[in-house]
Amino acid sequence: MKVHTSGHRQSGAVIITVALVLLVLLGFMGIALDFGRLFVVKTELQTAMDSCALAAAQELDGASDALTRATNAGMASGNLNKIHFQGEAAGIVAADVTFSDTLIGSYSHTFAPVANARYAKCVHTKSGMQPWLLQVAAASSGNPALGATQSVAALAVASRAPSQTNCAIPVGLCRRTPTYHPGEWLAGAVGSDDAVTGQFRWLDFTANGGGAKELKDVLKGEGQCALPGSNTVAGKPGNNGSAAFAYNTRFGIYQGSGGPTTDGIPDLTGYAWYLDTAPAQPPYPNKYPQFLAKRAINAPYQGDKKAPDTTGLQTGGKTYSGSLSTVGADRRIVVAPVVDCVGFDGLGGNGTLKIDSMACILLLHPIKSGGGPGQKMWVEYLGQADSPSSPCSTIGVVGGLGGPLVPALVQ
Repeated sequence: MKVHTSGHRQSGAVIITVALVLLVLLGFMGIALDFGRLFVVKTELQTAMDSCALAAAQELDGASDALTRATNAGMASGNLNKIHFQGEAAGIVAADVTFSDTLIGSYSHTFAPVANARYAKCVHTKSGMQPWLLQVAAASSGNPALGATQSVAALAVASRAPSQTNCAIPVGLCRRTPTYHPGEWLAGAVGSDDAVTGQFRWLDFTANGGGAKELKDVLKGEGQCALPGSNTVAGKPGNNGSAAFAYNTRFGIYQGSGGPTTDGIPDLTGYAWYLDTAPAQPPYPNKYPQFLAKRAINAPYQGDKKAPDTTGLQTGGKTYSGSLSTVGADRRIVVAPVVDCVGFDGLGGNGTLKIDSMACILLLHPIKSGGGPGQKMWVEYLGQADSPSSPCSTIGVVGGLGGPLVPALVQ
């Protein structure tokens, strides 16, 4: 007796089996695709947090406005990074940036005392992410949990640490024993050719004889960067002309049609201090606290001969008329090398001289270009740039034993 098997019944069983297999495969594909998407977004968000923490840490100089500057810098830098396959902003807000005095301490957006803030933390969560294929799997399986929204978070902590390489302006302080005292004014004299003598010198970090354009570009930019933390050398610049023009851009003062977009970013304040005669020291003038107060209110350069302590400030340039708070940066608290001026003055040709150390100084006033021999130039010594309490922070590679401070990720 023959048994006839129904082809229709077999076909139905195959269809069911295939459907179940496809459903399982869809689930695996959904897991792979949606969790892969979460991984990509988390990686992008981590990059944003790293940028945020590094930028915020660079502003932790102990000044009264340090946390405000650090928060703004962190948000601005972090939000330059996109997430979700580069399709949307990271969305970092002020509350995402917090500070502490130790790595494992208590972090707060309003940490106090501000002078003790040493670590900047940026943390942000991207929530409400709807899955793609898992929503289909949720509908097919009847399990709504598969289609639930997902979140990813990222965190980064940065602080300032000694550098292997750094940036410095081409102004060398003359070595002195004992060394200078914080708050002390250092005097120089600027000649009609912009040559400088006294307690500092113009430097040429490339030791190739330099030139007017090279010195000018270094002064207008971030300084000379990629300098080694040790064994740094410098020589004489070949031509000092136009150095004053470039130096003055840091105060928001420009020549001709120049401005921040073409001739160098100014500091957050152009307020200046000047003396015709050397002050009796000690007591030391210590204008740094006043400088911070002026920077906090965005005080522009006050013009020629507008105050008793600025008599003689005549630059011949034009003052930037816009808001320094929108275009400015930290441009007058700078790293400057310490050199042996006796040996430096004896250099000839392309000779070089080893730099002793790096100091942190405050640029006090702009320079009158072509002002004639003996025009005074003042800067204020703030301490050594490698001190943990130094207000100077520069750009470079972290990991040195005693170089100027640069921001570094610690978590």
